[in-house]
Order: sequence, then structure tokens, then C-alpha cells
Amino acid sequence: MTVGTMHLLSEEHQELRRTVEKFAHEVVAPVIGDYYERCEFPYEIVRQMGEMGLFGLPFPEEYGGMGGDYFALCLALEELARVDNSVAITLEAAVSLGAMPIYRFGTAEQKQTWLPKLTSGEMLGAFGLTEAGGGSDVPGGMRTTAVLDGDEWVINGTKAFITNSGTRITGVIGVAAITGRREGPDGPKPEISTILVPSGTPGLTVSKKYSKVGWSASDTRELSFTDCRVPASNLLGERGRGYAQFLQTLDEGRVAIAAVSVGLAQGCVDESLAYARERHAFGKAIGAYQAIQFKIADMEARVHTARLAYYHAASKMLAGEPFKKEAAIAKLVASNAAMENARDATQIFGGYGFMNEYPVGRFYRDAKILEIGEGTSEVQRMLIARELGLAAL
Repeated sequence: MTVGTMHLLSEEHQELRRTVEKFAHEVVAPVIGDYYERCEFPYEIVRQMGEMGLFGLPFPEEYGGMGGDYFALCLALEELARVDNSVAITLEAAVSLGAMPIYRFGTAEQKQTWLPKLTSGEMLGAFGLTEAGGGSDVPGGMRTTAVLDGDEWVINGTKAFITNSGTRITGVIGVAAITGRREGPDGPKPEISTILVPSGTPGLTVSKKYSKVGWSASDTRELSFTDCRVPASNLLGERGRGYAQFLQTLDEGRVAIAAVSVGLAQGCVDESLAYARERHAFGKAIGAYQAIQFKIADMEARVHTARLAYYHAASKMLAGEPFKKEAAIAKLVASNAAMENARDATQIFGGYGFMNEYPVGRFYRDAKILEIGEGTSEVQRMLIARELGLAAL
């Protein structure tokens, strides 16, 4: 293990990390390539992750959780991502985007209804935010609407790129929708609220899975809503606070995505070290050549720096301190490290690095989305600059 910051972990966190590392290498690694090639969701792996309590790591025991913290989730994500990103992102989206908003903003009844099944992994949650014409401009690009008709919300619109939205164990989707207009200093602004929509609700159509460049063993789909009716009590948190909820959710999610990115970057180091010792060319192991040594040294330096960045962001989050800037830095640095390490690992492996049967081939395909999902690299730079006070100049 090439982690120079292990002394920062409590014994409890170290034990969790070791447990997930063992699971990732003994259970996930031998079979995930086949799932990836078939673009098939790994239900059996997810079931075992549920039995381990991974979906309940940061939630209280009263809701079926493990009573841990968000950093524990990040450690689990990093270890899973060292082997495969599809499995890691399934856990990240289910917890950060699916269950966490219900825990943070839900009523007592909503928590009792949904969290026990979500924290056990028996059911997956999803978050319907992104729209095809919106991208990073969430309020400006949102077209999905929800109108209160008596004691029901009537939802119409379409969502794009929604993770965990179409599996056979998907149970609930938090849908961000325009529920009205509010006057602001610059004129009317959309009032955005979040509404819980159970899977199978009439009027909800789940499209077939996207054909994706990477994350091929995860579930990502388009959703459409046509006069989709749910009870008025399915409003999550306060009406009109959906955008604010989303911003808090993404701040936390960026720390988690940074952990996934670090895992992928570390996996590239792991695979490259093993290959550099085994592969021989011109009479000796390629790891004896300085060109390979320097490349792997740079890869390790990126991992180390990125890990420290997400550890720092997580520590501020758990201490209740502002962490928006640190989360953006962690996400930016870690996703860059993942992309650069995936490229270098593929180069070290040569032709074999271009084969999907090798983990580095999958890492190369998976890395790019880490610079896009939960806020592009450009958005992270905007956030950092804003936190430095430059936006007000």
C-alpha cells in the first residue's frame, strides 16, 4: 500500500479501508471485467456491498445505517475505485445523491419510509437534476415543471444522464423541478423544488441505458415525466429550496467524487508497478528504465497530492467548517490526477493498455467523466475563484 497518510486514519477507519480493499480485490476484481464488457449492472456485487453495510456508512443506526461518517464513505469509494469505477459510482450516487438528500432534508415520515431500504442496499436512490439543455447552468436550463393540483404534484419534463435510475432495485428518484416563479432583484427567477418520485409511478418513463464511453457496468438513463402525479407530501424539504439543497448536495458529492478519482489514480499506480516488474524488454524489466521510473513517480506524486486534498476537504466538512473551496480543489486536482494517470498507465502497458480485459484500459475509459460529472473542471475553477473573492471584482 503506497499511502503516505495512513497515520492520519483512526483504527476504525483503517479497519474499514482494509475490509473494503479485501472485498474489492477478492470479489469485484475477478468478475467486473465481464460485467463491463457486457454493459451489465452487477446486481450480485451490489447485494454483497449492501450486506457489508456500505450503503449505510454515513447514516445513523436508527435508519439502518452504520453510524459512521462521510469520510468513511470516501475511504470505501477510494478502495472500490482502485479496482473498478462502475461499482464505486453506483455506491457514490446511491448514497450522496439518492439517500443523503432524504436524510438531510426529508420529513420524519420520508426518512422512515425510504432510508432503511436505501441504507441496506435493498433499494437504490437516484437524483434527477441534469437536463439535456442545461448542463452546468442548472436554473437557466431547467424545463421540468411540477404544478400543485389539489393534493398532488403533476410533473412534466425530461432528465438526462441520471445514475441508478433504471435498475430493478431503483426505488425512488429525487426530481428537481420548477414549481413557480419568484421575484428577484433582476426580475422573476425560477422557484426550484425537489419532489420524491417512486419508481413505477404512472407517467414516469425510464429510457434504455445509454451507450457510454466508460462506467459501462453502471446504470445511466434518461427519464421523462408526462403528467406524472405524486402526493403533495412527497415534496423534499421546503418549497423553493431545491436549488440550495442541490448546491449543498454537490459540495459533499465533490469530496466523494474526489475519492473515486483518487482510487482510479491509485489503481493506475498499482497496475503499472506490477507490470513494470513483470514485463521485460531489451533484456530487463521495464521498471529498470528511468523513463518508466519517472512516469510512475509522477503518477504516485499526483495520487498523494490528490488524496491529501480530499482528506482536507473531508476534515473541514466533518468539523462543520465551510469547505466549498476545498471540495472544489479536491475534485479538480483528483480528477486531473485520474485522467493523467490513466493516460500514463495506458502508455506503460503499450498495446495491452488498449485492451478492455486489462484494468488500465477500463481506467482510461472511465477517467474522463470524472472531469465532468458533479461539476466540470471549469465549474470547479469558477468556484475556487469566487471563494477567493474574484467574482465580485
